[in-house]
Amino acid sequence: MSAVWRAARAAVRRRRVQTVVIGLVVLCSTTTVLLALALLAAASAPFDKAYAAQRGAHATATYELARVSDAQLAQTARRPGVEAAAGPFRQAVVEVPGDWLWMPRGPLTVVGRADPGGPVDRIDLLSGRWPAASGEIVVNWDIGGSPYDDLLGSKLESPGVPTLTVVGFATSMSQSAGAWVTPDQVAELRPASAQMLYRFADASSPAAVRDGLAGATAGLPEESLTASQSYLTLKKAFSSRAGAYLPFMGLFGVLGLLVSALIVGNVVSGAVVSGYRHIGVLKAMGFTPRQVVAVYLAMTGVPAAAGCLLGTLAGGALAGPILKVAFSGTETGNAVVTTVDPWVFVVCLLGVPALVLLTALVPALRAHRLPAARAISAGGSSRTGRGLRVQRLLGATALPRSVSLGLGQPFARPARTLLTMAAIVLGVTTVTLSTGLTSTMLAYAKTGRGDVPAVTVMTGAPLNGIPPLRLGDAETEERLRSLPGARGVRARALSQVSLVGYAQPAFADFYRGDLTSYAATLADGRVPRAAGEVVAGPAFLTERGLAVGDEVTLELNGGRVPGRVVGELVDGDAQAFATSWETLEALAPELRARQYRVELAPGSDAGAYADAVNALDPGLRAEVAGTGSAATTTVVGFSSVFTVLLSVVTALGVFNTVLLNTRERRRDLGMLKSIGMTPRQVVVMTVTSVTGVGAVGGLLGIPLGVAAHRLVVDNVGIVSFTGPMKDVWHAPQLAGLLLAGVAIAVLGALVPARAAARTTIASALHTE
Repeated sequence: MSAVWRAARAAVRRRRVQTVVIGLVVLCSTTTVLLALALLAAASAPFDKAYAAQRGAHATATYELARVSDAQLAQTARRPGVEAAAGPFRQAVVEVPGDWLWMPRGPLTVVGRADPGGPVDRIDLLSGRWPAASGEIVVNWDIGGSPYDDLLGSKLESPGVPTLTVVGFATSMSQSAGAWVTPDQVAELRPASAQMLYRFADASSPAAVRDGLAGATAGLPEESLTASQSYLTLKKAFSSRAGAYLPFMGLFGVLGLLVSALIVGNVVSGAVVSGYRHIGVLKAMGFTPRQVVAVYLAMTGVPAAAGCLLGTLAGGALAGPILKVAFSGTETGNAVVTTVDPWVFVVCLLGVPALVLLTALVPALRAHRLPAARAISAGGSSRTGRGLRVQRLLGATALPRSVSLGLGQPFARPARTLLTMAAIVLGVTTVTLSTGLTSTMLAYAKTGRGDVPAVTVMTGAPLNGIPPLRLGDAETEERLRSLPGARGVRARALSQVSLVGYAQPAFADFYRGDLTSYAATLADGRVPRAAGEVVAGPAFLTERGLAVGDEVTLELNGGRVPGRVVGELVDGDAQAFATSWETLEALAPELRARQYRVELAPGSDAGAYADAVNALDPGLRAEVAGTGSAATTTVVGFSSVFTVLLSVVTALGVFNTVLLNTRERRRDLGMLKSIGMTPRQVVVMTVTSVTGVGAVGGLLGIPLGVAAHRLVVDNVGIVSFTGPMKDVWHAPQLAGLLLAGVAIAVLGALVPARAAARTTIASALHTE
């Protein structure tokens, strides 16, 4: 074994270029695969782990007390298929005043529970204590991070109910309530419903959860069940942002692995072909066929292991920031989403080198079958006859002789040419995919913003550091319109609003004013105009089973407004929707705008306008509206970096191919130089030998890249890209992408071409 290792180390030192190529391509592919696996694992594993630890409810059911008794609800816990249950708990709705604990005004679901434990939905206290007497309340903290201890003692004062003092903050993975009080206290809040929490023996799919809930509620009075929530909805919301990054990262990971396999196979195949004499010498010295194969596998495995280790370290360093962006704004409860599961590192450290060795095994077996005498004789003889017919046909054309010779060279080694072309195809596919994603994400970043300058104006609120606003609502909007440069003003108010029949909390944005730019954020339908008309993002609609045209009923302050979904936004929060100002006037006419977006005339100074607004009223704070987003920056940055790396690695693969070809044809180059071929013609011939391969690779890679782009943008669940965002391909752009294959091939061929041009006739004709 020591002899095999010594021979492998000598081969690694002798073939430095091939070693670097293998190491780089494995590094890039390992990094990408690790990031894709980390996202895939984080999309479910942290949620499942935290949910199991809290014994989260598979279904949260709300019943109308007027139609069902506690005894009947208790019977549901003993139905077939119900593994565990908790409740019934009395449930009331309290109207929260604006800016209480940073919550928007609206309904707060309050549940009466004697303690945070139990067989289902064990609530974790983050700070403070559980309520022990009337007048105390624990709030579900879903803002993210740790709650501030100085918020303990805050008072909840709502008309018609006793004053409640915050004594603690807690988190529930089941999101079963917005707050909890004692059972005696909830009775004073006039509860109209009761809550049951179920865990089922089978909750693996939405259908299984529905069947479990149907079995539990069988025999109850008709229409007693008013709302229900499946834990799969929470899980989907938890992983929705990560799922948006998964398609393109996973696709880049697959491309990286394919390029790795192709280039490693090409490198090892070339090493075997160009090392016939070396193989023959090893066998003549007593190496068995298996030992010869082991030498070539070790020669490949050493740089692959090094590249895999560095790629794993790089992926681990990048995973934290990417996971943070992917799960930003997500209600995670106590789920940890900034760490990578250990199995991801194990899979990468073991799986990628194993794939490289399997790829290298196929060409290495060729050395296993080769007899020693034949290998030595083959290594010392010139290979002729392959591709001669093509070269004769090309020689009969009017092409310069150096060009015709170069175009005919790929046919001498068809297998090597196909491997090189496949690598170029994948390189061009990656460049095309990255170009399309960049164009799509830049168009997405401009959605609703346009090219005009804009200013965002926040109004005064007790907890955001802005003093109360002195101006009235109408007067504020009038002043903003009157300032120099203003072209359009859009007012926005925010409140919690219940959707009748849905247990999930919902936040409503009410808009008034110029909605021209807002209309650009719609993927389907139109902007809301009348009371009750709503628009929402794909995540909101999907999780509630809604579509454009479906009817909904909005509830706030005890009042209800029937409505309809009239549009789908390009994107949006899974818990938020938008509606008209007429809806606000029907539900809460006293609520005022909390934010204004002012679009300015082209050429206006946004900074000067913001200064003018800040001087208008101390209760206004204006900032120049941003033009980018973290998602756009992440996608464009990641795809650009990986495209550059993969293009460089593909060029190195071409470099390896040309280097092998020039070494094999060294005697032919000496003969051509001896009859008058100049160094410049040698460069032209060598570069031309891969130019045609690059052009064909470009032609094949462009449609693959376009198809990959459409596959990615059509499978981002939280964004509905519009037609203009998807149709980003134009003739000049496609022509440039066609040249990408040629550019990759030429860049990879230049260095060995210049080295071949500098080779002297004597050294080229020298016989070993």
